[in-house]
Amino acid sequence: MKEALKEAKKAFLLDEVPIGAVIVKDDKIVARGHNLRESKQDVLAHAEINAIRKLNKKLKTWRLPGYKIYITIEPCAMCAGAILWSRLDEIIYGAKDPKGGALGSSFNLFNVPNINHHPQIRGGVLEDECASLLKRFFKTKREKEK
Repeated sequence: MKEALKEAKKAFLLDEVPIGAVIVKDDKIVARGHNLRESKQDVLAHAEINAIRKLNKKLKTWRLPGYKIYITIEPCAMCAGAILWSRLDEIIYGAKDPKGGALGSSFNLFNVPNINHHPQIRGGVLEDECASLLKRFFKTKREKEK
């Protein structure tokens, strides 16, 4: 998660919402991503999507069984869906997202009947550090707007 936080800090420096993700296999980081929605003006450029795309390109496959993803915040519905379809084995996230989290805070995508993949989910990893970075970012944004 510390490496995902490094990715989130990269986003922070770009004036992006500071969310980071890393994908791991056999305790080795194989892909990284951070939020780039504003820089790319791309609604899909979330940290998780960016990391998954990098690994898909590297491996030349969209299927990613055997991999874990670490994310600094609970994934939204779009990212949880991408994780579902890519078949990642485990999701580890930091802070909860009560406004948009799709792993239990707003709803749980993986509780929907008839889905065909159920990754292991673990939340609250380095939760304070992950939440603190987001709070600092939005506090700074509000102060600039004044």
